Amino acid sequence: MPGSGLKETVGRSSAKRMVTPVSQVLTPEGIQVELPGMRPQAVALSPDGRLLVTSGKTNELVVVDPDTGTIRQRVSLPSSAQKEPRPETASANILKPDVKGQLSYTGLVFSPDGKRIYMSNVNGNIKVFNVDAAGSVTGSFSIPLPPADAPRRKDDIPAGLTLSPDGKRLYAALNLSNRLAEMDAENGNVLRLFDVGVAPYDVKMVGSKVYVSNWGGRRPGPGDLTGPAGRGTEVKVDPVRNIACEGSVSVVDLVSGKVSSEILTGLHASALAVSPDGGYVVCANAACDNLSVIDTRTDVVIETIWVKKSPSDIFGASPNALCFDTKGKTLYVANGTQNAVAVIDFHPADHKSGLTGLIPVGWFPAAITFDERRSMLHVANIKGLARDKSPNKRGSGMGYNSHQYYGSLSLVPVPKRKDLDALSSVVWRNYRYQRLAEAKLPPRPGLIPKPVPERIGEPSVFKHVVYIIKENRTYDQVLGDEKRGNGDASLCIFGKDITPNQHKMVNDFVLLDNTYCCGLLSADGHQWSTTAFATDYMEKSFAGFPRSYPDGMGENECDALAYSPTGFIWDHVLAHGKTLRNYGEFCGPTVRWCDESKKGKPDFLACYRTWKGESNEVVFSCYPTVETLRPYTPTNYVGWEMTVPDQYRADFIIRELKEYESRNEFPNLVIICLPNDHTSGTSKTAPTPVAHAADNDLAFGRIVDAISHSKFWKETVIFAIEDDPQDGWDHVSGYRTTAYCVSPYTKRGAVISAQYNTTSLLRTIEQILGLPPMNQFDMTATPMFDCFTDSPDFTPYTVLQNNVPINQMNPDPAKVSDSLLRRHAYASARLPLNMPDQCPEDLLNRILWHAMKGSAAPYPAWAVTADEDD
Repeated sequence: MPGSGLKETVGRSSAKRMVTPVSQVLTPEGIQVELPGMRPQAVALSPDGRLLVTSGKTNELVVVDPDTGTIRQRVSLPSSAQKEPRPETASANILKPDVKGQLSYTGLVFSPDGKRIYMSNVNGNIKVFNVDAAGSVTGSFSIPLPPADAPRRKDDIPAGLTLSPDGKRLYAALNLSNRLAEMDAENGNVLRLFDVGVAPYDVKMVGSKVYVSNWGGRRPGPGDLTGPAGRGTEVKVDPVRNIACEGSVSVVDLVSGKVSSEILTGLHASALAVSPDGGYVVCANAACDNLSVIDTRTDVVIETIWVKKSPSDIFGASPNALCFDTKGKTLYVANGTQNAVAVIDFHPADHKSGLTGLIPVGWFPAAITFDERRSMLHVANIKGLARDKSPNKRGSGMGYNSHQYYGSLSLVPVPKRKDLDALSSVVWRNYRYQRLAEAKLPPRPGLIPKPVPERIGEPSVFKHVVYIIKENRTYDQVLGDEKRGNGDASLCIFGKDITPNQHKMVNDFVLLDNTYCCGLLSADGHQWSTTAFATDYMEKSFAGFPRSYPDGMGENECDALAYSPTGFIWDHVLAHGKTLRNYGEFCGPTVRWCDESKKGKPDFLACYRTWKGESNEVVFSCYPTVETLRPYTPTNYVGWEMTVPDQYRADFIIRELKEYESRNEFPNLVIICLPNDHTSGTSKTAPTPVAHAADNDLAFGRIVDAISHSKFWKETVIFAIEDDPQDGWDHVSGYRTTAYCVSPYTKRGAVISAQYNTTSLLRTIEQILGLPPMNQFDMTATPMFDCFTDSPDFTPYTVLQNNVPINQMNPDPAKVSDSLLRRHAYASARLPLNMPDQCPEDLLNRILWHAMKGSAAPYPAWAVTADEDD
């Protein structure tokens, strides 16, 4: 068995070194400007070089001194009701700031004279700021946009912005309506609209032409296979995996008023950069790891440039932003998922452009600008890790919850050519590049089967893998009372009495106390859990998730643009001749009354009575939201739906298990969505939080019990993990979670402190089933070798019964005597618990805390986070 994995915990190990929950280390170059509470994803430098501005998932514009990195101002967004320019001297207090506005996917520019700043607001307008002679920034007005009138959203989503050289015209990519808007830059009047491709992202002007990148490629035509793109129009998808399959650049001729060209690029055509001489437009293809170079004379792609060490390397660089130096000979590219800036020698005329090196920056760089005056690169890094345990007066704490955003700016001196090799080595070490080669080692013949083979393709003792995905708990919330592990009992609210089976499993088998979710909420959590990846589109959607909340659990959660270009774990299973069964993952619920004349949706007690056989009120059903899953998904199972007891799910799975036994067959991969540990707050129509948690624990235990008593036990391994940890607190990291590994070959009674995460589980599954990795993240992940022994113990697991009735309901708020708990009960009744993660996360966490600890227990100051709007 290979040696133990890394035992380092996620977090900051020094002032300039951080360990992320995705198996990567950060050691950024230059000055780091930390931005608690922000996910900065746009950056702009004033024409005179005095001001650097950024924004992202916040209701303010941050102004930074580019010399020192000092924050000069935090400017409120102008009111959406203010639709005409205010005087430059207007007070911010007069303007009634927009507290709900946020930067869109991108879109932040200075006017050519530096007197104005324009920012795309995700809520359907463009914010305009004035800059006075002293460099002070003040909100001015909001430019309203024509309605998108998309299938499921009225307001458009402005994205990339650019201005004409004289500053008189403003051009905006309208992401939802698939249009380019031409506006009067002075007053915001819309002058013309042009139809472009699907989900336009960035805009650049060259002469009398405007170039628009389209995340989703060209508009579908008759006969094209299409898939949903959230609240927008449909997008072209591939016929096998139903994932967006095209990117493009639309060329708008301003003289003729028509689109003159639609240029195919790579997938997820995102940021654009124009060479200083205007001869070339370069498009970053975030889902292809390359750049498309367009000759502006012919509007043809003349060169494709790879941004990773070798073009043959597996997908995983995510180039999503770029800029030229002033000479146009060097191109700097933000490689989001490599936490690096790629340095490109640019020689398109000779077709000799190529990567010369990489510069380490922060976590997921998403915007970049070149500063000629200082010979610097200014990079916006979307993600980060909180610094310490001190409460933050701006409402963001110390990293104990995954929602405590902590993005940054990296102000990086342009390195000398001789230093690039050393910097590149740092980048490769930080994302474990050497493991790519290790994962490619060929299988050796004649080996005896092992639980987890050392090389892909070598034999495993396991023929069946059961992969259970649960919802939203941290390690300390559930297992903080386990004295053998690194827990904090004061943060444990679903301890041994409530979750006896999970506690029994970690004592009977292994206690994993250093395992992390890669995602921070369900939208990216279910992507990480099934694809080992989160795309640029996903990372830039956190400001309200305007197109979709792509967890795959309902109508607005289906989005082919959000999915990894290398596919889902089930795609790889099927492509390699393995068998699959999917219980509820990426499925929308269609639970309804048997009596079609009844109004509304069935509540928990009706579903409970139907499950118990006490009535026949409810029909349980679901539909796959990814077409590939349809043949492998029973539609009378229900994935996400908090009104359905997890016991119904356990019964269904156990019933099918017996059918599999009768046929002497069992799938190679079984995926199970088991969601009720999410809980439903304290609404009177819902079970108490402890009842939900107990329901989930009992169902989990029953499933493990049934499998361990089946004929398949000797050749089966069960893995379980949360999709994300967002609804909880943890003293190590907001990303730390509960995970379980159960099999005859799992060590007994061991504490495993090797650092694992979601991609470790997926890589272990791949290693067992002989599947190649999907992308850079699972390829560099550490398989869970430490959990297993070559000496099996076939003793089955015996389920423990619940201590809390699963139909224990919350009381009527009017009958709750405690004023705080009563307010929480009324608040719970208003929460949108019909879909995952639609509740204000801080509010739900407070409700759970006081429901479990009592109203007198002080809510931890460090756990305070800003309410989410997604």
